[in-house]
Amino acid sequence: MRKSDMDTAASRIRVPKTSEIVADKIRAQVVRGELDEGDFLPPEGQLMESLGISRPTLREAFRILEAEGLISVVRGSRTGAKVHKPSVDLVSRYAGYVLESQGTTIADLYQARLAIEPSVVRWLATDKGGGTTDVLWGVVAQLIALLNDERYDEFIDTVEVFHQALVQCSGSKTLIFMNRMLLNLVGRHQRDNHRRRPEARDSRVKGLRAGVKSYQKLITLIEAGRVEEAVAHWRLHLRNAVAAWAGQGEGKRIVDSLEI
Repeated sequence: MRKSDMDTAASRIRVPKTSEIVADKIRAQVVRGELDEGDFLPPEGQLMESLGISRPTLREAFRILEAEGLISVVRGSRTGAKVHKPSVDLVSRYAGYVLESQGTTIADLYQARLAIEPSVVRWLATDKGGGTTDVLWGVVAQLIALLNDERYDEFIDTVEVFHQALVQCSGSKTLIFMNRMLLNLVGRHQRDNHRRRPEARDSRVKGLRAGVKSYQKLITLIEAGRVEEAVAHWRLHLRNAVAAWAGQGEGKRIVDSLEI
């Protein structure tokens, strides 16, 4: 083959299939908010007529969107496909697959938290909370109630909510998104760790109460505008969490993103 022929072959543009174009059109409507969570697409017959496509083409487009979690189709339903907004949980699951395939360790996840949360604490403390700390106090109140009711497993889940709320207080959509994915993976490890390494009740309760006091101290430091103290306190808190959850060889474990 001549070089000119090779260059031509390499530069050929792939023409997308009609089903991909249809999926692109519907996806754009969902992402831009033209279609909202719980909305229904028009019935198949109406879509086929308005788009000028065949039923197999439409159903192939639906399969693409279903795989992305953007619609759900109930076969035989007359209401059309149901729309779903892009899901952080779905992206987090896929991100977990990527991290696991790359051999990412549990310790690496916790180091990422150390890179994000102290920076958020610095921003919040500099602004004395910016009027957002009521949310954090509310989560702490939930934690105390769960502790008093001895609902310890729910307490662990709500700890994840506190870390999520802390980053949400920053108002940074990008950080909130990244942190949510990270917390999903960390939370999965913590629940798995607890199943494999059950802790004595008294020791567990003592640790949970210490955690609540640490959250209360953090919020107080933020509201007082004591920036360096707040950052140092939260760095220590996270390092203690690393020691607790990633110690005894746990940190070397590869991220487990698969539920089997």
